[in-house]
Amino acid sequence: GNALPLHWPPTSSKQSVPASSPPACQPSRLPARPHLRPAKVCQAADAYTREKFKPQPTRDLEKEKQRLQNILATGKDEVEENVKQVLVQRKEEEMPEPDRFEELIHEIQERREFLAQMEALGQDKEYRGIVLTEISQKMHEMEIIDKKRSEEIRQIMTKDFPGGNKSNLHD
Repeated sequence: GNALPLHWPPTSSKQSVPASSPPACQPSRLPARPHLRPAKVCQAADAYTREKFKPQPTRDLEKEKQRLQNILATGKDEVEENVKQVLVQRKEEEMPEPDRFEELIHEIQERREFLAQMEALGQDKEYRGIVLTEISQKMHEMEIIDKKRSEEIRQIMTKDFPGGNKSNLHD
């Protein structure tokens, strides 16, 4: 029931350690004479060569003044907004609008792959109805697109060949 003693007597396997600090804490001794490199060694190592001046692109001070005036007057940086609009327009121009028919084909393929993965995991029964319903919806949408395209082609063909036999086009 008494408190444990603060200091234990040393065991036979331990030797008494003097109270000095461990060697890792001792400051390292500096050599008696500093190690200087000879001048020839420094010159050979290109220590005296200066870096070449590389000019940075200069700013148009008038444009900078106008930009700062706009910021102080309106609180907005109009130049940045114009740059963002130009970038957005360029991105829109570069990326053609994706074909919905191709998107639908890709979506159906993804759903079939998902169903195959679920079959491999043994959980296809839970997802089969949902996935097949989604696939049939996508195929129905593809049929609608196909009908619109074929109707557009028929109209183009009838405009190009007004005197031709129209009955063959509708078969």
